[in-house]
Amino acid sequence: MLRRLRIENLVLIRDAELDFAPGLNAITGETGAGKTILAQSIGLLLGARADAAMIGPGGDETYVEAELDGESEPLEDLRPDGEPGLVLARRIFKDGRTRAYAWGRAAAREDVAAAAEQAIAMSGQFQQRRLARPAFQLDVLDAFAQTSEPRAELRAAWRELVAARRRHEELVEGAARRAERLGELRALAEDTAGLEPDTETDLQEQRERLRHIEELVAGAAAAAEALAPDDGDGAAGLTGLAERAVAPLESLAPELARAGDELRDVELRLRETASELRSFLTALGSEPGRLEQIEAALERISDAKRRFRCASYEELLARGEEAKAELAALDAGADPADMAARALAEADARVQELAGRLHAVREQAAPRFAGAVSAELAGLGLGEGEFQALVSLCETGPTGMDEVQFLIRPNPGLPLSPVAETASGGELSRIALAIAVVAGGDTLVFDEMDAGIGGETANAVGKALARAAESAQVITITHLPQIASIADRHFRVEKIPGDPTHTRIEPLRDDERSAELERMLGGAEFLEMLKQ
Repeated sequence: MLRRLRIENLVLIRDAELDFAPGLNAITGETGAGKTILAQSIGLLLGARADAAMIGPGGDETYVEAELDGESEPLEDLRPDGEPGLVLARRIFKDGRTRAYAWGRAAAREDVAAAAEQAIAMSGQFQQRRLARPAFQLDVLDAFAQTSEPRAELRAAWRELVAARRRHEELVEGAARRAERLGELRALAEDTAGLEPDTETDLQEQRERLRHIEELVAGAAAAAEALAPDDGDGAAGLTGLAERAVAPLESLAPELARAGDELRDVELRLRETASELRSFLTALGSEPGRLEQIEAALERISDAKRRFRCASYEELLARGEEAKAELAALDAGADPADMAARALAEADARVQELAGRLHAVREQAAPRFAGAVSAELAGLGLGEGEFQALVSLCETGPTGMDEVQFLIRPNPGLPLSPVAETASGGELSRIALAIAVVAGGDTLVFDEMDAGIGGETANAVGKALARAAESAQVITITHLPQIASIADRHFRVEKIPGDPTHTRIEPLRDDERSAELERMLGGAEFLEMLKQ
C-alpha cells in the first residue's frame, strides 16, 4: 500500500504531500491542470527515465519520495532496525544526474525500481512491462489459487535441494580435494570443541564485567566499609549499639521486644552482607589474568567464524556439529559422496513432489481464473472478453515446474495472443483492473484509464474499480464523475496562475467534493439546462 507521496519541484508541482487511503483514491481536475505530473512522480520511483527538464521553475532539483508497506529483498541490507515499511525516493539534479534512495540511503536505481514495482502496479508502459513477465503472471494465478503456503514449502525444499546439490558437487570433485576436506572437517571439529550454545554470550558478559572491575572494586569496598569497617562503627555496629540499648528495657516494656528482635535481625543481615561483599572482592582479585583469557577465547571464536565463513556463532556451532557427524561417518567407513548422492536424490524427489502438487492446483485454477477475468472484461467493454491463462511445463525451479501466459482475443476471428503484445494502453489498464478484481493486488495506479469511454462502460469501470479496492489500494486519475463519486478519498489538481504558474493538489472535504463533481458533470449551468 502507498501511504504517502511527497513531490518537490516537479514541473509545475512546487510542493505536495499526499496521504492516500486504503481502498479507492480518485484524482481529478481540469485538462492541463497537471494530473499527469502526479503519474510522472510515481513513474520516477518505478525507474522511468528522468532529465533536468522535469525540474520546476526556480528550483535546483526535483525530489519524489514514497512511503509504502512491504518488503524488498534487494534493499533489505539498507533497512534500518525496527523499520516496518519501505521509504523510496528519487532525486533529479540540474545537470541531469539522478540518484535513488531507500530509507534516505543511496541505492541502485534498479533496486529501488524493483522494490516499487513489487508494491505498485501502474498503467501504461509499466503495466505492459509487468504483464509481459511470466513470473508476474504466475504470481497472479497463484494469488487467485491461494498457493502461498505450498509455494513457501516448495521454496524451503528448493533451498535444501540447492544445498544438497552443492554438497554433492563438492564431494564428487575427486580425491584431490579429499585431504583438504578432511583437514577442514578436523579443524572445524577442533575449533568448536568445548563450545556451548551460550559460550560466546557468557564470555562477552564476563568481559564487560571485568572491563569495569575498578568500578566494581571501589563500589563493593565502599559498601563493605560502610556496613562493617575494620575500625570504628559502621551501619552494623551502630545497629548493634541500638540493639544493646533496647535489650535491657524489653523486660520493663514488652512492646520494645519487637524493636529489639528487628535490630538483632538487621545487625545480623548487615554483617552477612558485608561478608558477602568482601567475598566478592576476594573473588574479583583471585583471577588477575581472567580478562586476557576471555579476550583470547572470544578472539578464537571470532577467528573461527572468519575462517569458516560463518555469519553467526550459531552457524559456527551448526557447522561444527556437521563436521563431527561427517568425521564419525568416515571413521565408520561410510562413503560421503554416496551419502551426499542419496541426500540429493531425496531432496530432488521432495521438490518434484511439491512442484507436482502445485502444478495440479494451478491447472485446476487456471480455467476458473480465466473465466472470472473474461466476465470482468466483458463488463468493462472489451468485446466478448475472451481471455485464457495457459499453464505449461518448464524446468523445475523455486516456484515450481510451471510457466503461465495470459492470452487475449482482442477481436472476434483473431487468434489468441499474449496480452502485453496485443492490447493497447487503455485496454491494458482495463485488463489489469479485471485481473485485480479477480486476484487482488497491492497498489494499482491508473492514469486516465477512462479515456475514450463513457455511459454504461464508465459505470462498469467504476464498479470494477470499487470491487478491486475491496482487496487492493487503487489510485486513479480520472475525468469521470461516475468513478470520482465512489472514491474513498478524492484529490483535486488545480493550476494556479501566477509568476510562475504552479499546480496545487489537495484532498477535498465533502462540500468541496460536491462542487468538483458538479464541475465534472458540466457545471451548474449545464445541469440546470438538463432539468428543463
